[in-house]
Amino acid sequence: MIFAPCGGGSNFGGAAFPFFADKAAGKNVRLVAVEPASCPTLTRGHYAYDFGDTAKLTPMMLMYTLGHDFMPPGIHAGGLRYHGDSALVSQLYHEKLLEAVAVHQLATFKAGVTFARAEGIVPAPESNHAIAACIDEALRCKASGEQKTLFFNLSGHGHFDMAAYDSYFSGKLEDFAYPEEAIEAALARLPKVG
Repeated sequence: MIFAPCGGGSNFGGAAFPFFADKAAGKNVRLVAVEPASCPTLTRGHYAYDFGDTAKLTPMMLMYTLGHDFMPPGIHAGGLRYHGDSALVSQLYHEKLLEAVAVHQLATFKAGVTFARAEGIVPAPESNHAIAACIDEALRCKASGEQKTLFFNLSGHGHFDMAAYDSYFSGKLEDFAYPEEAIEAALARLPKVG
């Protein structure tokens, strides 16, 4: 199983796309895009044509989107706060060739702290998403006795994110699940394409 954080899709694509050849060759490979529950583009978004920016200057692309005017909450994983996913990631998810899971902010920081204590590397909040999903899968394997090879993408260190870790340790961070009514409102404003 390959886990990588996913906002717009570049991190996920860089880590997971090389394994599509193995998947296409019939190997049992699962590719898992991990996104924040507060910006659930793949897991709760809509597959539609949308603009890549709020100013509507980019060409429209077929993507999973929460709407080009989606305003994400101020979570501590800035690189994962984009309203849509790349056309390639979106198409592969739409065709069920990859999976997506959404994790909450507190779980991601807990996973990052676990990783830092075990490995001596402070991961970036974006990376914590993949770490959290990978730890969850490792615990499922431990409980079931199933053996799997688990790979996650550590996409960056958290040295510039120490204030976020401080907020986590002081109890200032909160989980935020993006409200369904806000998603529906944003999707209602998608461009109408014939």
